[in-house]
Amino acid sequence: MQQARRGDRVIINYIGTLDNGYVFDSREEDSPLELTLGDNQVFPALENQIIGMKAGEVKNIEICAADAFGPRRQENIITLPRNNFPAEQEIKPGTKMIIQFRDESEKVMLVREVDDEGVVLDGNHALAGLDLTFALKLVTIERN
Repeated sequence: MQQARRGDRVIINYIGTLDNGYVFDSREEDSPLELTLGDNQVFPALENQIIGMKAGEVKNIEICAADAFGPRRQENIITLPRNNFPAEQEIKPGTKMIIQFRDESEKVMLVREVDDEGVVLDGNHALAGLDLTFALKLVTIERN
């Protein structure tokens, strides 16, 4: 039976969980993930664990935060004066906003805190700083 290698097109099913059991993502039989190994469509650390698997094989794969979305970075958290936003704009913790910076770049940021003086925004990925576990099944392998 052939093993998956770089360049192969594979179909996988998985359930992604955090250490506390929270399911952050899943791709099961009704919506499998198709990818080409080596095309950087998933984390390299995950891809490296798929390489060498056989069709039908099931594996639990742990990916540390550094090899997934990286650590939470304090520099991705900013506080803007409340008066930078329209007074009528409702801003609530937990909502996402697109923030445009002076250099014209844009970033989606999560509102962490709001008061009369300022708005604390977090640009870290929601899963930054967290280790991820994938209960993964390699469904098929197609050689290219």
